[in-house]
Amino acid sequence: MKLLLVEDEVSVASFIRKGVESEGYEIEVAYDGLMGQRLVDQNPYDVIILDVNLPHLNGFELCAHIKRGAPRQPVLMLTALDSLADKESGFGAGADDYLVKPFEFRELILRVKALARRNSAFMGLKTVLKLADLELDTEGRRVTRAGQYIELTAREYALLEYLLVNQGRIVSRVDIAEKVWDLHFDTNTNVIDVYINYLRKKIDKNFEPKLLHTVVGMGYVLRE
Repeated sequence: MKLLLVEDEVSVASFIRKGVESEGYEIEVAYDGLMGQRLVDQNPYDVIILDVNLPHLNGFELCAHIKRGAPRQPVLMLTALDSLADKESGFGAGADDYLVKPFEFRELILRVKALARRNSAFMGLKTVLKLADLELDTEGRRVTRAGQYIELTAREYALLEYLLVNQGRIVSRVDIAEKVWDLHFDTNTNVIDVYINYLRKKIDKNFEPKLLHTVVGMGYVLRE
């Protein structure tokens, strides 16, 4: 099992590292949020452990970033912030578990093992998102319509996956910019419209019925 710990307190990080390695697991440590983000974007981990009060990028923001890119990635928040509001913020950011400092190391390991087992069970499942004859295989990152393979760029794939997860619901340009590409939406740009058109040509142009619809003044929706 390979873990990532994002913790800015060196003594706490050292304590956890020694304990995890004594269990026979591999662990990498990042001491600020941006360093943690870089490691997350470059490497796979079985479980990620996050402090909240981190330099440069806090744990809630980092957790949200992780979950946008990998919704099934197990994340454990490990923090001294113990109010109900703090826990709501953690779970609202996508955390799978929340452990308050000070903590018993044995409890930390038990929770990490439980998250890893849960993820292993999910990984055995093949997830396919469907609408009419449009199918997106999230495991193989493969898209077909009426059995015909459709080649998408990474950004087109991310856009289609988001629309399929939210099929039947109107999503705005702001939603797409922030939740698909982690960008602050600029009202003066038409980049969202451009990629919607790219996607529409690939999944709708030669097929019936049309699935990707523009709702004027509100956004876009995937529906029959």
